Amino acid sequence: MTDLVIRALDESDAHLFDALPDPLHAADAFGRITYRPDWKRVALRDGRVVARAVWWGGPEDSEPLVVEWFDFADGEEEAAAELLRTAPWQVGLELVMPGGWRDDPAMRAAAEARYAAARAAGHTPLVERFVYRWTPECGLPDRPGRLRFAPEPDDAVFFDALRRIHSVTLDAHARKAIEQGGLDQAAQEEIDFFRWCPSPREWWQVARTPQGELAGIHIPAHNPSGPCVGFIGVLPDHRGHGYAYDLLAECTHHLVEQGAEFIAAATDQGNVPMAAHFAKAGYPIVRERVNFELD
Repeated sequence: MTDLVIRALDESDAHLFDALPDPLHAADAFGRITYRPDWKRVALRDGRVVARAVWWGGPEDSEPLVVEWFDFADGEEEAAAELLRTAPWQVGLELVMPGGWRDDPAMRAAAEARYAAARAAGHTPLVERFVYRWTPECGLPDRPGRLRFAPEPDDAVFFDALRRIHSVTLDAHARKAIEQGGLDQAAQEEIDFFRWCPSPREWWQVARTPQGELAGIHIPAHNPSGPCVGFIGVLPDHRGHGYAYDLLAECTHHLVEQGAEFIAAATDQGNVPMAAHFAKAGYPIVRERVNFELD
């Protein structure tokens, strides 16, 4: 087998990134996103593209945050692993598949091959997630009217609420942060992310019961790819009433009132209650995603 050439692309040859088949329909997920050409890297053998990856970050970021698109030709798992291993940015990876991919033998084989290549490059699966995309055709969810929503300018209120929410959580990323640095780190990571988003800080809202007790928070957001459900969280003392649906409904209405024509969202597949709330609110699953972390 001939030697492998791994390099970044530029404006003149960015089209090479599209030279591979797309068995997991990644273009359906990422085709509308404009990536920096120099954050696209390919592995070539005899001048033919055999593996590709693209790194993603915000428009003001000097370095990418995650590998968002990772693919390769049949039988080129090792070339794909080498593409990741030799990259100048060693960050996490997200593998995106169509919903129900396990039921299609060809897609399942392609996904399993990409799992293996990612592992060979030093990535370990952290969590599998459902990815949702609400559009006006889905219909606006009803607002139950049980909670009172209002903006809250004090970050300390959100920090304290996030600590309490994450003290009992099903979210794999929060659990990882807690293992690394406790509840303070988990809460601060959330605050930092939403400060990084280009959406206004004024969108963050608290939810209170009619008696004035803080029951939860919701953060409508707009990341560099578009409007999204940023965060939905119910304080432990107020769980068991289905308030996460109320928060999700309010978040959806807020984003639509701000002009959103679609809303992206995601939740861990193991978070069965939240997945049920998304279904009730009319959010269809459009893809599944596996988040990998570096060993």
